[in-house]
Amino acid sequence: MGSIPVYRQAGLPGVQSISKSYSITFYQREYPMKKFEYLKPKTLEEALALLNQYGKKASLIAGGTDVIVMIKQRKTEPDALISLRGIPQLDQIQNNGALTLGSMVTHRAIEKSPLIRRECSALTDAVDVLGSVQIRNVATIGGNICTAAPSADTAAPLLVLDVELRVNAAHSERTIPIDQFFTGPGETALKQDEILTEISIPKPLPNTGSAYWKLQRRQALDLPILGVAALVSLDKATVACTDHLCGASPISAILHAFEEEELICKEIRIALGVAAPTPIRAKKAEDLLRGRKISDELLEEVAETAAQEAQPRDSIRGEAWYRRDMIRVLVKRMAMKSMERVLRPEETVFPVRLW
Repeated sequence: MGSIPVYRQAGLPGVQSISKSYSITFYQREYPMKKFEYLKPKTLEEALALLNQYGKKASLIAGGTDVIVMIKQRKTEPDALISLRGIPQLDQIQNNGALTLGSMVTHRAIEKSPLIRRECSALTDAVDVLGSVQIRNVATIGGNICTAAPSADTAAPLLVLDVELRVNAAHSERTIPIDQFFTGPGETALKQDEILTEISIPKPLPNTGSAYWKLQRRQALDLPILGVAALVSLDKATVACTDHLCGASPISAILHAFEEEELICKEIRIALGVAAPTPIRAKKAEDLLRGRKISDELLEEVAETAAQEAQPRDSIRGEAWYRRDMIRVLVKRMAMKSMERVLRPEETVFPVRLW
């Protein structure tokens, strides 16, 4: 594998340790692909039967943007690929009280959905910056979740949206809360004979906004250094009039609202990606704000608590201390962006901007 060592020495700006060594990988070695059967069932029942038949010798393929790369790199060597493409009920977006997304819904379909943009802004923020349009046209939300990478862009938004995942086996069905789904890097609570079929997003409380920010070196086609999502619900009685916000900049408008209005946080959820072995909720930070009057000082305390809850690591994309510092910045900003989307919905800008 082609790589070179990089050494950082004491005395250089922003470097806290005496020396650190990293390996920069220019490419992942690819091998001739192992021959496999490509199976294309027409129904979910057929797919589950094939999964039972082949067992551990089979892999599921949704959009293929992850599994094909893994096969080329010999990280997985299935005898059969079972395609979920074309199974009708898996690629639908439905709104029957709760918003439901089939596991085969593409990121592009989510990006273009006005309903998701309005009700689940954080998820739209995430898919807006995920890969390229070509990738979003084939990559699926179910695949992004089941790959279970700590850097998965949709994981943090789905955590703050408090979704439930429906999984099916040949003779059973169960529901897994999203915060119990990720068990380790690349590992999930999904059993060998199960298929993720549906993501159920509960209807948000009135006066709720959400936002997600992907910290990355480039503006496209890059993995996140850090991902931060927030969802804030404001008490209904406190946001009846926002005339005084007209014409103000987003930051000054929100800060003015803190001073002039009794803004009470009815619900708050904060999720972090690439800040621990799995995407996580910052629940101690949430408890600080839930049910209390919002203030700039309290948001600073919430952000600091979230940074302390995180378990970031050093990697080639960013060091742990930098990730922790940026959590302090982005948690507050995403909470304020979520509130802005409640107080000034007509001026909401997509994708999310940091003002």
